Amino acid sequence: MTDLDDTHYQQHVLPYYRAFESRLGYATLLGRTRHFGWYEPADAPWRFSAAMRRVETIAAHKLALPPGAAVLDAGCGVGDVARTVAETSGVHVTGIDGIESDIAIARRRSARAGEPGTRTRFLKADYHALPFADTSFDGVYTMESCVHSPAPQQVLSEFHRVLRPGGRLVMFEYSSTPQAQLSPRARSALVRVCELSAMPGMLTLTHGELERLLQHTGFTLESVHDATAKILPMLRAFSVLGRLPYALARSVGLGDKLINAMSGVEMYRHQETWRYIITVAAKP
Repeated sequence: MTDLDDTHYQQHVLPYYRAFESRLGYATLLGRTRHFGWYEPADAPWRFSAAMRRVETIAAHKLALPPGAAVLDAGCGVGDVARTVAETSGVHVTGIDGIESDIAIARRRSARAGEPGTRTRFLKADYHALPFADTSFDGVYTMESCVHSPAPQQVLSEFHRVLRPGGRLVMFEYSSTPQAQLSPRARSALVRVCELSAMPGMLTLTHGELERLLQHTGFTLESVHDATAKILPMLRAFSVLGRLPYALARSVGLGDKLINAMSGVEMYRHQETWRYIITVAAKP
């Protein structure tokens, strides 16, 4: 980890996830898992868990790896994605994250999970400087984690290094609209959400930029899918839940203190500022 990356993590990412509102919201609504879900037209928007398990299963299918393959989950959180991927595909998943308490929860949950848990392991590590030898993995995936990076190119270079030839990379990430194309109000909302949620990578990864960086790093692009419409029901639910507390906080000048309520309201209101993209690439 470089000094720049460590400083960003310690000063921005950790405080965001350790904030009371973040811990309460993620625990109460999402069981501590931190990613969006995939919705079909008939799905109820409040069935968060079912929608999240579906997007995790989609990640396993996108990897398209045989049983026994070695997979890296870069930004694993409490390990729910890793267990779903392991159970769905029969692969072995190594999850890394920078939050020690999440790693501890991931290990406990895997110990209780039975067979899927035996195919997972979790380590505290940084995706800017992975502690693995070259060509260690058959697949790598991210689930809304690269947007926290201040140096996405460095992250992609590490993914390329640890993948074996023919290895696959699947990334579920946000992209943003170039700020010059946005109204002042929309631009202000986007920048504020990214700054307070410790997501500098989202501002860097404007539409199409991740694909360009992947090709520059040496990956071959296989597919790019805009899945924004599939995750919008969940964001709308967050917007409904956050509307009143955010309005009350703003009335006393504390709107920025409720970052997740603010994010739900402002990103649903300003949908022109972002997209939710699933990118699949391979190392030649």
